[in-house]
Amino acid sequence: MTAAIRYYTRSGNTRKLADAIAQTLALPAETIETPLAEQADILFLGCSYYAFDMDEKVKKFLKANKDKIGAVACFGTSAMMKSMKKPMKKVLDELGIPLLEDEFHCRGSFGPAHKGKPDERDLAAAQTFAAELLKKTK
Repeated sequence: MTAAIRYYTRSGNTRKLADAIAQTLALPAETIETPLAEQADILFLGCSYYAFDMDEKVKKFLKANKDKIGAVACFGTSAMMKSMKKPMKKVLDELGIPLLEDEFHCRGSFGPAHKGKPDERDLAAAQTFAAELLKKTK
């Protein structure tokens, strides 16, 4: 089972989750600027809502790398939304890439809202999410 971690962030919140997941999986967490060099059975993909949708850069990354992605496990942060599944699934369905049921999402600080998020508890939960997901899919 091969895995890779990619993320897109504007605020740095999702990068914190990506780094925590990377530490647990002993894999590099790279931005979506880095294409997949080889097949990833599971792509841990971190992003957030921007105007109630995924950023176009994330969509372009997925389209450009679709032949190297077995399935996507999404993770991310946002100030208001509680899940990235709906916009992620829409894009992945169009590309024929499965979205795994498991997802990790938590609050991210945005101006004065949710100051300090994600916090240490969130980062630990993201690590647990990644470790348990890999165990389940082996």
